[in-house]
Amino acid sequence: MAPLIMINTCKIVSASQLTAVIPCFPYAQQDKKDKSRGFFDIPVNYLYWIRENISERKNCTIVSSDAGGAKGVNSIEDRLNVDFALIHKEDVKDLVAILVDDMVDTCGTICHAADKLLLAGVTRVYAILIHSIFCGPAISHINNACFKAVVVTNTIPQDDKMKHCSKIQVIDISMILAEAIRKTHNEESVSYLFSHVPL
Repeated sequence: MAPLIMINTCKIVSASQLTAVIPCFPYAQQDKKDKSRGFFDIPVNYLYWIRENISERKNCTIVSSDAGGAKGVNSIEDRLNVDFALIHKEDVKDLVAILVDDMVDTCGTICHAADKLLLAGVTRVYAILIHSIFCGPAISHINNACFKAVVVTNTIPQDDKMKHCSKIQVIDISMILAEAIRKTHNEESVSYLFSHVPL
């Protein structure tokens, strides 16, 4: 409600243009559109993180924890030129698994998926999460799970959570947002950002 009140106030005083920056939309669920106009459907910053931090990336598989996330995971698979698996698939033996999800809260599902991957024979598991709410037992779940690293964006502040979990690593998306705001303000296309993210 607070953003709506502020937007309405700006309109009342005749602001010529309004840009609302809401990287993690409160109470929102996963975006169901195949081709979103949002900033996060092709997480190029994650591609950079994978290339810089996972030496075994040529021998890895990108994993979606459920069928709903499969389309988003496909874009990462294509860019890294690696295999893709849904969590029920069993041909992941001796591979490094990169588990991807858009939004997590208690992390129960993704930690369960990591355990299944380990049982299926993967050598190690990374999690790449876009909006990480980390509520309730989330940190305990992550600490007890088999993740080598849990990589998140800073759409939600994570400083306090990082104090209690050394596995969490944060990617700063401020440059992506700044460039998206600039392009929107200048009436330029933001689709360029999907494949050319300023780092």
